[in-house]
Amino acid sequence: MDDLATIDLNADLGEEVTDDAALLAVVSSANVACGYHAGSVAIMRAVCEQAVVRGVSVGAQVSYDDRAHFGRVALDVAHDTLREQVADQVGTLTAIAEAAGTTVRYLKPHGALYHRTMDDPEQADAVLAGSGRLPVLGMPGVLLEAVAAAGRTVLHEGFPDRGYGADGRLLPRDRPGALVEDGAEVAARAVELAAGGLDSVCVHGDSPGAVDHARACRAALEAAGWRLRGLLAP
Repeated sequence: MDDLATIDLNADLGEEVTDDAALLAVVSSANVACGYHAGSVAIMRAVCEQAVVRGVSVGAQVSYDDRAHFGRVALDVAHDTLREQVADQVGTLTAIAEAAGTTVRYLKPHGALYHRTMDDPEQADAVLAGSGRLPVLGMPGVLLEAVAAAGRTVLHEGFPDRGYGADGRLLPRDRPGALVEDGAEVAARAVELAAGGLDSVCVHGDSPGAVDHARACRAALEAAGWRLRGLLAP
């Protein structure tokens, strides 16, 4: 492999369920919860400040306004309402990131919104309209097609700690095989995904073994000849 080959390792941070500081020492991009499914202004500020110290790229992890269900229930939100909710989340994190000395470099929907916008043109358009010109990180589907059509940067990711169905989508969390919990297997899958031409590999920050999985993935990727680089890092 070319010694200059790069890959990103991203994780969800600021969700109040994991060790943000430990993850920031391992990952190269942080999807920061913007308060709608988890997080707070104080937590966003802490994550952004630590991201600056670690040289980690910051992305806006936007969600349905649904803290009760951690943003994991699909909601029928009117287009304009969802657009404004996305804009609010991006705006809040942007102000915090800039005060900390960095910028929001990309957007990634969270949970149910991530999966809904892969198939729902109206909600995908609302996310697009509410997020300015930010690049968008995700899996193939309606949202990324709309991002490309709008001339914006598309970033593709894969999930070594999740099982995939025959359709190439993630298995629902209640299905057998949906969660990959063995650290060695997660790390091996990260290397396989990186070799498939993705921009980023994601480790779920809310999983019990998140930090250990991230460390194993980073070690395996580097051992395989990859150099980690944050998404759209200058």
